[in-house]
Amino acid sequence: MKLVLFDCDGTLVDSAGLIHETMRRTFVAFDKPEPTFEATKAIIGLTLDIAIARMQGKQHADDEAVAMMAHYKSLFTVVRADLDYKEPLFDGIRELIDTIGPRDDLLLGAVTGKSRRGLDMVMSTHGFDQYFVVGRTADDCPSKPHPAMVTECCDVMGVKPADTLVIGDAIYDMQMAKAAGATAIGVAWGYASVAELNEAGADHIVHHPSELLPLIG
Repeated sequence: MKLVLFDCDGTLVDSAGLIHETMRRTFVAFDKPEPTFEATKAIIGLTLDIAIARMQGKQHADDEAVAMMAHYKSLFTVVRADLDYKEPLFDGIRELIDTIGPRDDLLLGAVTGKSRRGLDMVMSTHGFDQYFVVGRTADDCPSKPHPAMVTECCDVMGVKPADTLVIGDAIYDMQMAKAAGATAIGVAWGYASVAELNEAGADHIVHHPSELLPLIG
């Protein structure tokens, strides 16, 4: 039995546009300079308070970052409705999940910096909740690259980290996987470069979801 854990933003769904617009409105509301799209992409994967702090050059989340996080969360569904944005799946993801989801030798899960509500929305929107049996979010665990999201999923499902694959697009995903003792697979269609993923410890790099099938086994 293998456990296959997917990051969400940048791996399953292309949510950078939605995240950036919500972040932009948040910074404007707090009289901060508007962040660039590249600055937003660089922090996708972290929990929100840490992400917002990093975007301002801070190493740790302070009270202002926590307040901005709360404002971001209050805006997210509003922006999603304004843009009529449903966080589309990356090309090939639907076919991949429909192929591996029904398999008896695999357990699927999600490890994400999104909130539990945000993850549930993505899963239900795309019909993946029938396949994903475990998940950890920013509401449950410390921010990536802390290994807790992976190790807790392993504990719940009774699978060793050595039998676990972590699939993600961010350096934090690779670092988290290696810290947990799992296999780290970087995807080239997300928000970090291949060079960054390799430097962060990726065991494998794939350029299309179909390339994951032989690695999953």
